Amino acid sequence: MKQSDHFRENAENCQRLAERADDHPSYLRYKRMEDAWLSLANEQDWLDGETPPIAVAVA
Repeated sequence: MKQSDHFRENAENCQRLAERADDHPSYLRYKRMEDAWLSLANEQDWLDGETPPIAVAVA
């Protein structure tokens, strides 16, 4: 299994925890963690050469 897949599994786990959160601050914390794991997964895919870098327009 790729490293990015592990990161996405962690994101899914955070999503499930957010859905079961007892209060709003906990919900937000889990959602931030989910976003962070997804960012790591996307970056790992880029590092592994699976996604191209984003083109940046230069003015």
